[in-house]
Amino acid sequence: MVISKDLTKQAIKKKGFWNYTELYNFTFNWLKDNGYNIKEKEYTEKLSDAGKEIIIVWEAERKYTEYFKSVIKVKWHVLTMQKAEIERDGKVEKTNKGEVKLACEGALVKDYEDKWADKPFNKFLRGIYDRYIMRTTNETYEDKVKADFKEFVAQTKGFLEI
Repeated sequence: MVISKDLTKQAIKKKGFWNYTELYNFTFNWLKDNGYNIKEKEYTEKLSDAGKEIIIVWEAERKYTEYFKSVIKVKWHVLTMQKAEIERDGKVEKTNKGEVKLACEGALVKDYEDKWADKPFNKFLRGIYDRYIMRTTNETYEDKVKADFKEFVAQTKGFLEI
């Protein structure tokens, strides 16, 4: 049985003007450039009079070892998105207007290949291994996950100028 430990959660919200395409590319490329493989689990769009609603769910994974991996989940919820134009430095720019929320979670997954769960004795050994032998290693990888997550959130907020 795979063991997942949720370490941190945070939501990023922006209401007003922001560029959907640039935000999508920025967050996707940040994860990719930092060693994460991204799976888009869901993508839905709905059109209404108020604007476009988009829901996207990503699961980004980064393997540290054969035993540990980091998972960052990002759930996008875009509401009332419309095309807009703004003037910046005397030039007119095409952008979007609306509300975006990114609900982010960071987790450390142990035994992701499920090698230690085939027999009850192996599960027992894994418990001993995790609790006593690998305690400092667990903490090290938990710190890596938290650092990656914190940097992802900070960079995304900076991009959105929050």
